[in-house]
Amino acid sequence: MRESAARADEDGTHFLFKSGDQAIRIVQLADVPPETPLAALVPLDPDGFDRTEAIDRLLRALLGRVVPDDRRLTPQQKRRQRHMLQATDGRINGATYRDIAGVIFGVDRVADEPWKTCALRDATTALVKDGLAMINGGYRTLLRHRRRP
Repeated sequence: MRESAARADEDGTHFLFKSGDQAIRIVQLADVPPETPLAALVPLDPDGFDRTEAIDRLLRALLGRVVPDDRRLTPQQKRRQRHMLQATDGRINGATYRDIAGVIFGVDRVADEPWKTCALRDATTALVKDGLAMINGGYRTLLRHRRRP
């Protein structure tokens, strides 16, 4: 675990703790003595279980213990999320759907079929649509546990 330089402001002292490829910001409140242990406040709402799990992972990282892998997203879901962001980024920057499909699926696969009836065309437009939804707030559902209605 590495600790970056602290930054102070009217709220308190801000730290950035890094563990592996993850980082989290922690604030020590201005009126709290430095020797006081940090505390986590958890709202008691439907996301409370996700938050307590995140706190468990943070505490393990801060104490140098093993942090178990987060398996809420399968490798296939992670790949689709990456493709959604790639496709949306390309579209926002003026790329055509065909260009985007060439980057994600390969130019040769895209060239094999007529574009108007190509299944990759539909897949690409769905990636852009879902990517835009994720950018517009849908990302919040990524790491939530599935709940029973």
